[in-house]
Amino acid sequence: MTDPRGPVLVGVGMVEQREEDPRDAVEALELMVRATQRAGDDSGAPELLKRIDWIVTPRGQARYGDPCRAIGRVVGSPDATTTVARVGILQQTIIGDACRRIAEGEIDVAVVVGGEARYRALRGRILGVETPETEDNAMPDHLLEFDGQLVLPSEYEGGLGAMPVGYYALIESALRAAQGLTVDDHRDRVAGLYSRFSEIAATNPHAWRRQPVTAEEIRDASARNPMLAFPYTKLHNSSWNVDQATALLLCSAGAAAAAGVDRSRWIFPLASAESNHALALSERPQLADVPGVRVAGQRAFEAAGVTAGDLDLVELYSCFPVAVQTHAREMGIGDDVDWTVTGGMPFAGGPFNSYVLQSTGRMGELLRERASGVGVVSSVSGLLTKHGVAVWSSAPGTRPFALLDVTREVDRSVTACPVVTEANGAGTILGCTVVYEGEGRHGVAIVDVPDTGHCLARTDDGAVIEELETVECVGRPARVVGQQFALR
Repeated sequence: MTDPRGPVLVGVGMVEQREEDPRDAVEALELMVRATQRAGDDSGAPELLKRIDWIVTPRGQARYGDPCRAIGRVVGSPDATTTVARVGILQQTIIGDACRRIAEGEIDVAVVVGGEARYRALRGRILGVETPETEDNAMPDHLLEFDGQLVLPSEYEGGLGAMPVGYYALIESALRAAQGLTVDDHRDRVAGLYSRFSEIAATNPHAWRRQPVTAEEIRDASARNPMLAFPYTKLHNSSWNVDQATALLLCSAGAAAAAGVDRSRWIFPLASAESNHALALSERPQLADVPGVRVAGQRAFEAAGVTAGDLDLVELYSCFPVAVQTHAREMGIGDDVDWTVTGGMPFAGGPFNSYVLQSTGRMGELLRERASGVGVVSSVSGLLTKHGVAVWSSAPGTRPFALLDVTREVDRSVTACPVVTEANGAGTILGCTVVYEGEGRHGVAIVDVPDTGHCLARTDDGAVIEELETVECVGRPARVVGQQFALR
């Protein structure tokens, strides 16, 4: 018998728009309203929307103060408690917290909703058309913020800049070296991985891009697919400029039964684990080691009573290929199962700070199609330092839902390395990339200088840059003078 307090996902609402004329498109808030309404309809019991106790959203690019309040008013729950999670808070955190609140009897019905209308804004800039948004200066009942430091000034100013692509490319180089692959073989591997993702996106009715892309098109730079940070081209990157929104309608099994939600609509969260251990990239002892997802995955599987071999469906966070690969490795997930159900963030679409809602929604849809099935959804925040893992099932678990925070366990296993902004001496390259900016490019490396620390250094030497893109330079000796490095 299902525990009446057990949390269940009963409604999934996903909406997309792709209007070339932005005047025909609606803003992000309206997309989120429509997604919430669709989640209610999807449950078969839309009256649940009038019983929402808690609405939570991860803050996106739009400047709404409390979009949850506006959504609640439209769908019939104006008095619902509202929470906004700022960037740096794992999206799995708010999904897991909704399940916990339901399981503990704090609430009966919750909506987790997020969305973006960046394509509308992009088209507006291109055409010189205004794309107004609702003015909302209200404050939510609760605001979740991350108060740690995810990027060091030396990284931002030393050549990596504000965009995440260079940081992830550095980690990718360290993973390549650990795998023992040549530069060319590695490029082929990650391009092939994402080509397969594009094929899956072509079967996803919610995907932003539904045309398969060949490995060669992904790997090789072109006018439409420029190199951003070697080996990453544009097609290795998440697609932010999308108009997409997703809402997840969760409630207690008792509330679902009372509302008449058919049991075939119920999807069960078995466990949610998160690690909020945060280290800036330069501070990490091994760039490609990802202890947060390793521990979170272990604990989530243990709590759910499953193993990696039991998984029927897998959705690994796919902002960049290194995230997918390290999550699969650390959780022991083999390549006998596809690593995405959506098609991945470059192809399914990666709405800023809300993709995990989309991936969870798609997981729910596919699990409904199975008489029995188990799936995992992973999430990332903070340049591959914060991680979340959720296990979902089409059948109720044999144990109560478990919410686990493994941050302290991960903290105890990792010691931050000293970081210096300048150095003068020989060291070993831990990770490297070439960052492209307009018509120019420069090399960046994190060098471990003995008795000094880790130093992020730059090179503008064309010969060195050529080597960074053609031969393995991770593990090679280098000399750092100030903030510049040269190969030895």
